[in-house]
Amino acid sequence: MPNKTDQPLTMKAAGGVVTRKEAAAREVLMIHRNGVWDLPKGKLEEESIPACAVREVMEETGMKSKPVIDANLGTTLHTYVRDGRKIEKRTYWFVMSAPGQAGPFTPQADEGIEKVEWVEITSAVERVGYQNLKDLLQRYTEDHAG
Repeated sequence: MPNKTDQPLTMKAAGGVVTRKEAAAREVLMIHRNGVWDLPKGKLEEESIPACAVREVMEETGMKSKPVIDANLGTTLHTYVRDGRKIEKRTYWFVMSAPGQAGPFTPQADEGIEKVEWVEITSAVERVGYQNLKDLLQRYTEDHAG
């Protein structure tokens, strides 16, 4: 009979695909965390899922003013093991715009974030270090980048 520790711990998180249009190209805001290109996201606290997404984007990038949620982009699910315990993390994603937020940004160093950069969407799909985020950015380009 399985015991409680065999069951995965479930976690909720939220994040943003923060976009801007520069010249002819659509760009997204990426973070470089622990040696991997990623998107800003983080754990849900005592708040709504959209509020979490906005807070995490601001904290991880050092953005000075709140990004605006433009659309829901769906969820991703990934599983990992920490301290011998399986964790299933569902992340809720939003398309966001950041009027007037060209930079410079202040990476959240205590979260292992070394860089924050605007990256052209095609390059972002290639650069991001996780398959589920490649799929998410591809979905964004199909649904929202027109």
